[in-house]
Amino acid sequence: MARQTDVRPIVRMRSTAGTGYTYVTRKNRRNDPDRLVLRKYDPIARRHVEFREAR
Repeated sequence: MARQTDVRPIVRMRSTAGTGYTYVTRKNRRNDPDRLVLRKYDPIARRHVEFREAR
């Protein structure tokens, strides 16, 4: 089991297009202490949109 203070926790990336589509990835807390924002493909919206880290 991963500890709560794990250096690379699993995070859910939620689409800002409002489709509800999510990606699951890991991030390094030491390099990215803030919420992660990535541009990825949303297959429901059928275009690239920003995905923000959901908690």
